[in-house]
Amino acid sequence: MEGLNVADVVQGRHQSGGGPSLADLIERSGELKGQLVAFGQSARFDRWLTPLLLEAAGPERQLDEGEAIRIIDHFILRYRLPDGSTVVDRFVAGRKDLTAVDREMLLGWRDPVEGIFEVQRKEKDAVVLLNLVDDLEYRTYSNVGRGAFRGVSKGSFLHTCLVPLHSAGGAWLVSGAMSSYPKSSATEIAQAALHLATSQPELVFRNPVKIEQGWQQMREDRAAFVEFCGGDELVLPPAEAEDLLNAYYRHRQEAAVAGQPDRARGRRLPGLDLPFFELPGELAESDSIGVIYDEADGLNFYADYGMLRELFANPALAGRRRHQDLLRTYLREESIAPLPIRRLAAAYPETADAVFRTLLRKPGFTWSEHGEALLRRRKPWYYANEPLPGVSVIGDHLSALLTGRR
Repeated sequence: MEGLNVADVVQGRHQSGGGPSLADLIERSGELKGQLVAFGQSARFDRWLTPLLLEAAGPERQLDEGEAIRIIDHFILRYRLPDGSTVVDRFVAGRKDLTAVDREMLLGWRDPVEGIFEVQRKEKDAVVLLNLVDDLEYRTYSNVGRGAFRGVSKGSFLHTCLVPLHSAGGAWLVSGAMSSYPKSSATEIAQAALHLATSQPELVFRNPVKIEQGWQQMREDRAAFVEFCGGDELVLPPAEAEDLLNAYYRHRQEAAVAGQPDRARGRRLPGLDLPFFELPGELAESDSIGVIYDEADGLNFYADYGMLRELFANPALAGRRRHQDLLRTYLREESIAPLPIRRLAAAYPETADAVFRTLLRKPGFTWSEHGEALLRRRKPWYYANEPLPGVSVIGDHLSALLTGRR
C-alpha cells in the first residue's frame, strides 16, 4: 500500500518562504498515509470494510493484492459511513496533534483522481501523466520515492488513483495500487478509458473545458433527438422504447460517418448493424417507459411513467393504492431526480394540487407554493451539487488511441 514507507525523497528541507518543502510534504504524506491505513483497517471499521472485500473476492474467496489495495484505499478515502463522514474525516477529527498543513493534506485526499494515464515524460523524481479520461496532465510523485516508477517509460500507461499535495502547487501523489501497461496495449487501454469515461462521466468533468463541451454536445444531441422522435418526452412500451432508441443511435452514427467520409473509408463501421441500447431488467419489465430528454438533466428513463401520467390526468386515481405507491416511489428513490414530477406538475397544473393533497394528506398543499420545498426535502442529493452534462466528451488524444491514430 502506498504510504507505508518513504525512500529516495528529494533533498531540500524547507522552501524559501519558511513553509514545508515538497520533500517535506512527500515524506510527511508517507507518515500520515501509513497511520491512516492502520486506522482504516482497525476493528472499529470491520463491519463496513470486510463485506466490501468479501464481495470482491466472490464465492472462491480469492482476491489479488492489487484489487485488495484498491478497495481498501477507496474505502478509506471515499466510502461514506452511516453518518456521511469518511474514514479520513474521523481520522482528522480524532487527531488533535495534526498541524494545519497536515489537515489540509489529509482532507484533500477525499477527492482523489481516478483514471487511466499515459506517461508523458519523467522529470527527476516525478512522472508527468496525461489522464485519458479528463484530458489533464498531473505531475505525480510517490511517497516511496522514485523507485515506484522504475520500469515506467514514456508512452506506457498506468491505472491508479492520485491525491493532491494541496500546499505543493500542482503536485500529486499515487494513492493505493498502481498497475502499469506497455505501449503495445494502447488499443485495449483506450477502450478501458472510454468505458470509465462513459460509465462515470463525473470523472471527465474534473476538466472545466469538458463541462462546456459536454453542454454543447448535449444541446446538439437533444435537438437531434427531438427532431427524430417528434418530442422530448415519450411514453412507450419497453420494447418500442428500445427499438426507437436503437434507431435513433444508428441514425446519429450514420450521420457522423457521413460527415467524415475520409476517416471511415476502408474501415469496418462497428455498431451499425448491432443494438446500441438495451433497457435494464427493472425497466424492461414495466408496463410503460417514460423517455425524457431534458435540457438540464439529459436523457432519462422512468418505469411505469404512463401510469403516473394517468394519475395526474385523473386525480381521482390518487385514492388507489397502486397509484399512491408509484408516486411515493418517485418521491423516495434516490435514483429518480425531481424531473418527472416537475414535468407532470407543469403538464397538469389544474390537477397536481389534488394529487398531492390526497397523497400527503395535506388539504392546504399547493404545488406552486410547496412543490419545490417538497422536492428539496425528499431529494437533497440532487440540489447538493451543480448540474453536469449528461454527455461525456472524450479528448482528442483518447479519440486518436481508439482509432489507432496514435
